[in-house]
Amino acid sequence: MGWVGRLFDARDTLARMLLLDLSGVGYLLVGAHGRPGPTTTQWLLALAAFAVALLCHRRPLLNLLLQAGLLAAAFPLVDDVMINQVGASWALLELTMRATRPRTFWLAAGLLVAVDLTDLVGDPLRQALTGLFGLAVTVGLPLLLGLVVRTTRELGRQAEERAAAEQRRRESESRAARADERSAIARELHDVLAHHVASMVLRVGVARHVLPDLDPRVGEVFDDVHGTGTAALTDLRRLVAVLRDPDGVRGDAALTVIEPAALPAALGAAVDRARQAGVVVEADVDAAVGTLDAVRGQAVLRLTQEALTNVAKHAGAAARARLTVSVTDGAVHWAVSDDGHGATPAGVPSGGGHGLVGMRERVEVLGGRLEAGPTGSGWRVRTVLPAAGPERPAAGAPLPRPATPEPA
Repeated sequence: MGWVGRLFDARDTLARMLLLDLSGVGYLLVGAHGRPGPTTTQWLLALAAFAVALLCHRRPLLNLLLQAGLLAAAFPLVDDVMINQVGASWALLELTMRATRPRTFWLAAGLLVAVDLTDLVGDPLRQALTGLFGLAVTVGLPLLLGLVVRTTRELGRQAEERAAAEQRRRESESRAARADERSAIARELHDVLAHHVASMVLRVGVARHVLPDLDPRVGEVFDDVHGTGTAALTDLRRLVAVLRDPDGVRGDAALTVIEPAALPAALGAAVDRARQAGVVVEADVDAAVGTLDAVRGQAVLRLTQEALTNVAKHAGAAARARLTVSVTDGAVHWAVSDDGHGATPAGVPSGGGHGLVGMRERVEVLGGRLEAGPTGSGWRVRTVLPAAGPERPAAGAPLPRPATPEPA
């Protein structure tokens, strides 16, 4: 609302009334050039109007009623009613801006019209010439200005409420997207853990049967490890049943983990889906991605699916995109860019994610940072997934033998 809002702020009524009173005093002292000075009656009516304005600055309806009474008394007593007329008109302006119900200020405007018309009774010619103009200035102008300020305030309040509601909606959607993405990561983590725990349980079981002449104490350890692993698998299945509730999980989000060696083929399938949507995709995938651990491999696949889906959605069909995946010193360098040229298709394959919010959540879980922004006429999204911790033996590889203690 700018300076209008600051000028007519409800918290500044006392300052406005004080300035109005000072202006009235100045008018009485220097405003009536060429005419006799204000009479005692005029001073008394003016001082009464000044006092009412200051004392009733928080009660606009009472202020208008008293100012209208002083104006009605001034008409037969003094020739110059400017002070009392301005006081009554300003009181109508304040009431129009601050009344909770429109009927209040409309009735107040009718009262002020009636008071002004009393000065024109008995003079038909004067009433015909000046009545409408006078009422337009003394009643219509403050009423119109008050309605403008009132409407502007209401529009500003509604705009603030819409902005706050939109902000809450965006925050809610962002939290929901991050929660859904974390749920998807949790489901995939279950698959990873279940795969490796099952592999360990199987190896222990095989070792227990192929080494029948073990020391009983070693056999007990093997049996304990086998039982613990089996219990862990049971608990994992029980917990993941909650995450895979079919009523609460999108079907395309419940992807199972893939073997690291199958990651290049899975990336190729994601590229083919984008090409079927009309996007021209150039893929440069390092063969070393087949050696990644399952968690980072799954992240690369999901990021690729989501990024290529976004290209088809926003850059449109016939756009040109480039996928780059490389492994350097154990860190995965991944990027998808497009030229931004194309027409948005009617149907786009789903990537099963939640846009940049879900992609950023997945990358941050792995210790990386997602960068997304315009590049030339298109868009680019990229990240570096840090190298994993100490290398673990792949599934099916022989377990390392424990070091044999040196004899004492």
